[in-house]
Amino acid sequence: MTLRIDKLAKRYGEATVFADVTLEVAAGEFVAIVGESGVGKSTLLNCMAGLDRWDAGRVTHDGTDIGALDAEACAIWRRSHVGFVFQAFHVLPHLDVAQNVALPLMLLGQRDDARVARMLDVVGLAGLGARLPQQLSGGQLQRVAIARALVHRPALLLADEPTGNLDPTTATKVMDVLLAQTREHGASLVLVTHSEAAAARADRVLHLRADGIAA
Repeated sequence: MTLRIDKLAKRYGEATVFADVTLEVAAGEFVAIVGESGVGKSTLLNCMAGLDRWDAGRVTHDGTDIGALDAEACAIWRRSHVGFVFQAFHVLPHLDVAQNVALPLMLLGQRDDARVARMLDVVGLAGLGARLPQQLSGGQLQRVAIARALVHRPALLLADEPTGNLDPTTATKVMDVLLAQTREHGASLVLVTHSEAAAARADRVLHLRADGIAA
């Protein structure tokens, strides 16, 4: 799996969020992206997933030009190849923990209760599958989000401030799980973070600025 970003630019009206962003993420690599608030780190991550559109440049994943896909084709591509960990968790409140984790498999038509149970076990939530999200702590909800993002074994995992809402001890545990699981499955990980501790664990740290990206 290789993710390539070539001269990407994003604007909102007359305002340029970022421009001339070029980077490559190799298979199995962990890249952290840091930068000042408002520079567009989350927007860049959304572009990598095809969740947001851009104004110039190109995003390719293993030779697939994501910008050339229509909305339906992009959703199908994302469903198969991408896992996304959101800062705000985005678990569905009306589904229990196991059902939330199983969602990516369900969308792929691949029901696998044993795999869901194993993912809950490896993220430290064994026995909590029947609980509803409102019965969990913030750290537990983030681990649900990680299990959901990884259960279908995507080649690319994108994580937006996954420890931003957590205390330092819980943040370390969440990062341990995230790294262990991506390493086990050989997935590439792109992490957007303000946390120096989280960024320090990456293979590479890139700094996003309005005029591009630098090591």
